[in-house]
Amino acid sequence: PAYVDKAQRIGIRVADLLDRAVFEQRLKENLEYKNDYFQGMFRQSAPSFDEIFETYYQAGQRLAPYVTDTAKVLDDAFVADERVLFEGAQGVMLDIDHGTYPFVTSSNPVAGNVTVGAGVGPTNVSKVVGVCKAYTSRVGDGPFPTELFDEQGHHIREIGREYGTTTGRPRRVGWFDSVVLRHSRRVS
Repeated sequence: PAYVDKAQRIGIRVADLLDRAVFEQRLKENLEYKNDYFQGMFRQSAPSFDEIFETYYQAGQRLAPYVTDTAKVLDDAFVADERVLFEGAQGVMLDIDHGTYPFVTSSNPVAGNVTVGAGVGPTNVSKVVGVCKAYTSRVGDGPFPTELFDEQGHHIREIGREYGTTTGRPRRVGWFDSVVLRHSRRVS
């Protein structure tokens, strides 16, 4: 839903929480739009404006001292010849363009997208280091040619604590996949 909201230009951003009038308008527009989804999907109304507004506006005020133009902060660091380290999340095979579509996330976790998300130009990245595990894991559906369904797979899952962070659902695990690693290196 967050990526849909971003693509439709209706998402509420942290900057919107800082201005009471802007947040009020954005929240009212979102609730009007989202209430149809709540009715259709959950057979209930979306939370009311009054249930949401003050809590999130106050959260925005607490966050305000930490909200800044991070692209400017990063650019200043690059100009000062400081070292900057970016860390990505998820694996290349979950990339919406280079992964195992349609079994992917809605973003681009390849290395090249770090500059887009950070708001800096790609020439600022001088070195990319890829990190991989000695085995492969996957959450949810999708192709997984080296998947282990036996006791060995269970053992790897337990030793590696391969369970979903939010759901606690067991991740699928399998042998190291050099074909996937080569593809990941090529697109990152």
